[in-house]
Amino acid sequence: MTDDVTLFAIAPADDAALKNAVRQLEGRNFAARLADYAGVPVHRVLGFLPKPVNRQLSGLVRKAVMKGLEVAVDTLDEKPPRTPAIGFSSFLAGVSGLFGFGALAVELPMTTTLMLRAIAEIAQHQGEDLATLEARLACLEVFAYGAKPDADNIDVGYYAARALISKYTHDVAALALERGAIDASAPVVAGFVSEIVSRFGLVVSDKVAAGALPVLGALGGATVNMIFMDHFQRIAQGHFALRRLERRYGSANIRARYDELAARKSDALRH
Repeated sequence: MTDDVTLFAIAPADDAALKNAVRQLEGRNFAARLADYAGVPVHRVLGFLPKPVNRQLSGLVRKAVMKGLEVAVDTLDEKPPRTPAIGFSSFLAGVSGLFGFGALAVELPMTTTLMLRAIAEIAQHQGEDLATLEARLACLEVFAYGAKPDADNIDVGYYAARALISKYTHDVAALALERGAIDASAPVVAGFVSEIVSRFGLVVSDKVAAGALPVLGALGGATVNMIFMDHFQRIAQGHFALRRLERRYGSANIRARYDELAARKSDALRH
């Protein structure tokens, strides 16, 4: 089907999937989900790490994303485990005692890689062909869609962020096709990584800050990490459901319906 398919042509089951994707992609952010577990409005105090810590954190996030890029390019087309979420939960329990900024240099790349493999399973379930570099990079994109806009980030929702990120994705894939490999120093690759780092880093910053909050300390590092994982799995489910629907109905059609549903959701929250 093509982009001129009318909105009314979307099958009821697919429209329900689209509505669910809106809830996943435009819903509560990571900090708000932490607040739900803690029973207090912790999202008001998250994100205010000291500047020196934020500078260190940015470097750690960049290393984690670069590791994710390496995995996406080299090994993500291998069949992911049947139940990655279960294995990942066990991993989280094992590293809970390490939770803290000092351990983040070890924990974050491992966590990001395991999350990426869980995301890959979601992608495959939604019909993605991970033999293609574009689909594998789309898995890495998920980390850029987990942060909500704020005063310093004028993006207004998932599609606004995706419009920029996907351009980098296409350019990186084209570069790899032309050269037969990905050069991490190439400007387009650096731009792709920087965009993901800047957005993923906002959520990681909240994750680190949560470990310093006494009210969240009782939850334990493993619980905070579980919420962190669940947050990005929800984003992945919405992201790849939309890509599946776009392949079936056309991107313009799905985007129009998404915008309509997102506007309704926003209006409902204001009233």
